[in-house]
Amino acid sequence: MTVSKLDAVTAAAVDLARAAAAEAAEAAGDFGVGDHLGVVAEGERVVTHAFACPHPGYVGWHWAVTLVRATRAKAPTVNEVVLLPSDAALLAQDWVPWAERIGPGDLAPGMLLPLGDNDPRVVPGYTGGTENDDDSVATRTVVHELGLGRERLLSDVGRTLAAQRWYEGDFGPEAPSSRLAPAPCGTCAFFIRLRGSLGVAFGACANEKSPSDGHVVSLEHGCGAHSDVIAEAAAPLPDALWDTISDEMSLFD
Repeated sequence: MTVSKLDAVTAAAVDLARAAAAEAAEAAGDFGVGDHLGVVAEGERVVTHAFACPHPGYVGWHWAVTLVRATRAKAPTVNEVVLLPSDAALLAQDWVPWAERIGPGDLAPGMLLPLGDNDPRVVPGYTGGTENDDDSVATRTVVHELGLGRERLLSDVGRTLAAQRWYEGDFGPEAPSSRLAPAPCGTCAFFIRLRGSLGVAFGACANEKSPSDGHVVSLEHGCGAHSDVIAEAAAPLPDALWDTISDEMSLFD
């Protein structure tokens, strides 16, 4: 690669480059311009001056001012002013789309979370067509009975991810309440099993006294509000009580 010769006129125009950097720094919010860090040749009669940026939020960044001098021109002109990072500069993290950053609890009322293209968690649903012939009517009837009349359905990937999340979460078998529970949720009267393949391992808790109420729980989950926990009957009162307070003992019913 051919290295361009440093043009003496543009290389010496440090004041012109600094003035251009100062104007850009003021427009950016008074970033300031520090020491002159050097100059490099970019091409024939084209150089770039570097100035330190003293702003505390841009450690390791520098102002790059490119000057150019036309053929037979005696004075250079400013071509470009930019703020650039060095190898050790503090940089922002790579941008991540909002739909990928959002997590559980971030979706507030009124907010919409669109389903991404080719989301592996869902597959096309089956509506049974729109024709009025007997076969289409029969197909739609079966589809309706099976609960498939939706535009999209949960895929195997979606079910697997949900099952793993639920199993490893606060309502799975490894939760502290599960280890101290008298019996698992699968044997509780308040356990409502899910439909479909997820029902093999999960259900919903319907006990308003339980901390798991309204949540999807695994069969092996558990808590102290299991339906098999029966309160011990209170000891019956004796037929007669003795008054041990008054001076004279008396028997009363």
